[in-house]
Amino acid sequence: MRSVLITGANGFVGQVLLKRMASDGWQVRGTVRSSKQLASLPIGVQAVQIESIAADTDWTNALAGVDAVVHLAARVHVMNDTASDPLSAFRQVNVEGTERLALMAATTGIKRFVYISSIKVNGEGREEPFTEHDITAPEDPYGISKWEAEQVLHKVAKDTGLEVVILRPPLVYGPGVKANFFSLLKLLDRAIPLPLSSINNLRSLIYVGNLVDAISICITHPMSVGQTYLVSDGEDVSTPELIRRVAAALGRPARLFPFPPFLMRFAGRFFGKTDAVERLVSSLTIDSSKIRRELGWKPPYTMEQGLRETAVCYRKSMHDETL
Repeated sequence: MRSVLITGANGFVGQVLLKRMASDGWQVRGTVRSSKQLASLPIGVQAVQIESIAADTDWTNALAGVDAVVHLAARVHVMNDTASDPLSAFRQVNVEGTERLALMAATTGIKRFVYISSIKVNGEGREEPFTEHDITAPEDPYGISKWEAEQVLHKVAKDTGLEVVILRPPLVYGPGVKANFFSLLKLLDRAIPLPLSSINNLRSLIYVGNLVDAISICITHPMSVGQTYLVSDGEDVSTPELIRRVAAALGRPARLFPFPPFLMRFAGRFFGKTDAVERLVSSLTIDSSKIRRELGWKPPYTMEQGLRETAVCYRKSMHDETL
């Protein structure tokens, strides 16, 4: 059997990828941070504890006998970062830690290394769609660290022959999603009125099932080696339209009322929520034609299907909490 190592295996994307790779006939090994999380992985998945990711992490046990690596684990973007030097903290995990893993993988004889980066490498948004040919313009420490990690991986590939593939997804949603999307689910489930009907923008998203499908192709496709791909559902929506679709998936009314976006931006600056407001009012779209053209990839799920599955999982989690 072919064997794949998935870092961050108990994360939102990692849990779905574990099941997909196992169903495709791979022997799956996953890393988790704590001993308590070892039992959280599905039966049949080999679990390895990696407490921290940095320049000195020992990946020997995790990499032994592995054919490919999918690197999901990262220090992720957070709204209120408490680190005294956020960029340094991001670099330690996302740059130095990634370089260490890639070098050890190459030394071990592993051929393929799929890295999950972020559309934040391209920038925070603009009117026209992002493509792989754009000049990169990361703005925050997370985006900068992801871009630097990509550059490190290209160097490792050049020096060692490691087959590196990079994916840059936008916002990922699906069953078990947390953070802002989960907060939106709660607001809509309570039918709380939202001042968002005046927003006129477009946003790209990707359903976790579609992202996992793209990853699975990149692990084996010979044309993917050395490439960077932007991936999305291929169905861009405005913030009000997304809210209407999520509300419909929940079986709730979308109670939207008008409020000028320029006043929302002013309020965001006043309350220190500029980034959060910009994600609501600005556009960020992706042209994913490259991966479709070169690898023949097509998202297996529509946005409607993805939102429906997300809503079903949310309902179940809320029900379980009340028991």
